[in-house]
Order: sequence, then C-alpha cells, then structure tokens
Amino acid sequence: MHNSQLVDPFGRRITYLRLSVTDRCDFRCTYCMSEDMVFAPREQILSLEELYAVADAFIGLGVKRIRITGGEPLVRKNLLSLLTRLGERPELEDLAITSNGSQLAELAPQLRAAGVKRLNISLDSLQRERFAAFTRRDKLDQVLAGIDAACAAGFARIKLNTVVQKGRNDDEVLDLVEYAMGRGLDISFIEEMPLGSISSHQREQTFCSSDEVRQRIEQRYPLVRSNTVTGGPSRYWQVVGSDTRVGFISPHSHNFCGDCNRVRVTAEGKLVLCLGHDGALDLKSLMRAHPGDSRRLREALQQALQLKPERHHFDSHEQVQVVRFMSMTGG
Repeated sequence: MHNSQLVDPFGRRITYLRLSVTDRCDFRCTYCMSEDMVFAPREQILSLEELYAVADAFIGLGVKRIRITGGEPLVRKNLLSLLTRLGERPELEDLAITSNGSQLAELAPQLRAAGVKRLNISLDSLQRERFAAFTRRDKLDQVLAGIDAACAAGFARIKLNTVVQKGRNDDEVLDLVEYAMGRGLDISFIEEMPLGSISSHQREQTFCSSDEVRQRIEQRYPLVRSNTVTGGPSRYWQVVGSDTRVGFISPHSHNFCGDCNRVRVTAEGKLVLCLGHDGALDLKSLMRAHPGDSRRLREALQQALQLKPERHHFDSHEQVQVVRFMSMTGG
C-alpha cells in the first residue's frame, strides 16, 4: 500500500471526507432528530482549528473532496473562516456543503467567495403545511428564498435532496422534479435511512423504493442513465431535453457499498467508517492528547481504515441497528 493514501481492506481508496461541523440545527426534521434533542456540550465539539487539522490530515492522505455537513453546518459560528482555509487548498478538487437552506439567503454569496463549489439543499416538500410537519418549523419561504440566492451566487452545481416517504410526500415527486428543472438544478430522491429510533412513523409503512419513484417520473419525463459520478452514493439519470439530473440514493433496494470511497467525521471527532455500523475511532481524544501531532493523526487514520467494513446491512423491516440520529453523524 502506498503509504500516503487511505486504502481499506477491500482495495477501495478513500478520496472523500464528509466532515460534520456541528450536531445542532435550526430544524427538527422527523427522520433526522427528535423534537427535544439534547445537543453535545460545546467543549465536546471539535474546534474550528481541530476541524481544520482533521481535514488537513485527510488531504495529506489523498482525499480530494470534502463535504461539510451537520446538523445544519451554517449555524456553526465563524464557519466561513474554516471554509476559506479549505478553499485555498489546491489539492482539494471539490468543497461542498449539505444544508437545509435556511441560512442561504444571507450566506450564499459568502460561501461561494470562500471557495465552496457545490451545494446540496434538503427539500422534502413544496407545500407549506407539509414542509412544517416534516421539519417541525414553518420556514418553507425562507428555504425557497435561500435556493434562489444560491442560484444567483453561481455555484457549479446545486442539488436538492428529498427523502421520499409513502403517504407523506411521494405525491410531490413530479412537482419537485419540475421545480428543479425550472431552475437548472439536480435532485436526488433518498430512501429513508434506518438510523435512530423515531416515533413519528413506521418505516416499513412509509418506505418508498427508488424504482417506484423513477417509474413515477418516467410517466411524464423520459430518463436516460447518466454517467455522472459525484463521489457520493447517488445513481444519476438525465431528464431528456433538460439540464437536470435525477439521482437516487437507495441504501435498501440497491446497495451502494461496492465502490464506497468515503468516511465521515462527526462534530465530536468520531471517525465513522460506515453509516450502517456503530464502530468509530475517537480522533478528538487523540488530538487533544497530542496537539499539533499531524503525523500521529495520519497514522491513526490509516490504521482505522483497516477496520472499514465491506458493506452495510440496512433493512426497513428490522429494528434499527444503529442507535444514533443522522444529526449526530453528519448528513
């Protein structure tokens, strides 16, 4: 193994880091967290310096793409300083953010100026009451204004992410595709991930497979397979005659582990090798015991990679295996 790279036991090279900068959020989406979430005390969260040290170690080991996640990353104080430092790294081919869109009306131009190339924005409904039920916040207008601001700021690509649930928003699939097409955006439809115990719905009753969603779209818009590879788990289709690509993230129906090239670091500094497994390495303790020791950090990352599992085992009919919420892991 080339000693300056991250390669797992299955020969997969890790080139993509999802770095969570906070577990906090200004929404309370029902599939992501509970209404009365208890957030981690601030001293347990990585400082901006520590977050940069983690990113720097990964870049030194060949990571080319970093996606900043949360919680809602844009509620993190002084995040722009971290983004600006990362945006100046020539080795990084892609710096992206996943956001709920609530802060974008104000921050989109500053994010673009800091070097962020792409945005993913969560949008589960275009109907105000329904959006409020999903997010437990009545802020659809604020999010739509944020999407418009992002379009105006000139990012390379903007993608919407929609978690599809039968009987809750599956009847909006075409409306969402048309909304994306009207603005030249991409959109990914996501099968709900079985993470964290939730009380708002029974997952097997609301499960809507990617194939069902695709068939619904194709009744109105022909789709052709796209050769787009973004480094994430989406499988893309092009809407014929349009700029818009439609992606499907299918942890249940079309397992995407074979070419997994990514790892996550949570806001509390835990290295999560696989979303579907509970094992994690505590980078925070290592960094706080040995501040500034970048070589030790890189070696720890390389050793940890040898534990990356081959695949996850999600099943919508079984009890949840992983007992952390998405907001804790980083979207």
